[in-house]
Amino acid sequence: MVSAAAAALALSWLMTLPAAARSREGAQPPQRATAAGSTRQDQPLAVVPLPRPRPETAPKPVAREQAKDEANDDKGEVAKDGGKEAKTPPAPQQSACRLALTEEIAVAPSIPPIKGPGACGGDDLVRLEAVMLPDKRRVALAPAAVMRCTMATAVANWVRNDVAPLAARLGSPIAALDNYDSYQCRGRNNIVGAQMSEHGRANALDVRGFKLADGRMIELTDRTQPRDLREAVLHSVCTHFATVLGPDSDWYHEDHIHLDLAERRSNYRICQWDVLDPMPKVAPLMPAARPDDAPPRETAEAEDDGKEAKSAARHGSGGAAEPETRKSAPSEPASGDAEAEEAAPAAPPPAPQPAAAKGAKKKHKSRS
Repeated sequence: MVSAAAAALALSWLMTLPAAARSREGAQPPQRATAAGSTRQDQPLAVVPLPRPRPETAPKPVAREQAKDEANDDKGEVAKDGGKEAKTPPAPQQSACRLALTEEIAVAPSIPPIKGPGACGGDDLVRLEAVMLPDKRRVALAPAAVMRCTMATAVANWVRNDVAPLAARLGSPIAALDNYDSYQCRGRNNIVGAQMSEHGRANALDVRGFKLADGRMIELTDRTQPRDLREAVLHSVCTHFATVLGPDSDWYHEDHIHLDLAERRSNYRICQWDVLDPMPKVAPLMPAARPDDAPPRETAEAEDDGKEAKSAARHGSGGAAEPETRKSAPSEPASGDAEAEEAAPAAPPPAPQPAAAKGAKKKHKSRS
């Protein structure tokens, strides 16, 4: 009985031992925390600097949600524009010529520079569509011309200051300028391998004429146009441009006028345009029409026959016997001796006419 009771006590003691140990382990952290708290309270706290107050003149802060909405809007615009960059590149600085060529002078939008092939192209290019006159009327270029800004300015000044007053003298204002050729990458006179033309540098314009408001076309190389008008245009273009080529300058400018601003040494200029007179109605080298009552013409054969008749008459008047007469006359020997008749000398034959000279004479007349 005693042993059974002792065994029960021992078993109960063993079961209570882990619980007591666990209780002791759980009680230790509060003691440590308390110790640590006591040490922290003993040390002084560091002073944390506070931010300065926001000035009254500063812009108002943007809320974070509003900033996100603006960023989303920018992304949507970029997607709509086909993937363009958020930041557009700055526009190139315009030249002094571009700033001076305003819409009050000409309708000439700028175009990107042209590079090549070779030395063709240029910078500061425009597409000259029309020239604006001082009275706000529009003179169109048909078709629009691609050229440098300096060349477009020269064309506009020429039309405004010179061509418009000349057209007014004809009784109708100018309406359009006929553009035969402007920019074209080629050599001079369209010859392969030739020196670069000013057309290839976008520095030239070929003009045929100008059209009036009443529908008339004034061609500058037309001989039937008034000579004083064409001479006035000649003097005006030679004043505004460095090179002027027209009829009689070469074989390539008989139906239009070439204008350019080529730069040469000492500002040398070329003005080659012959203002031609109208063609005569009857060519001066052709003979006039022969009247119906005129006598018949004398031909070369008739003249030669007349000369032969005159020479024959001269020979007959000198007493020379004709060979045919001698042959037809009967022989009457004086002595009746046959040997004497055979020994008598025969009459000399007549001199033949120079047939070669006659033929040469006719040949000479046919050449003339």
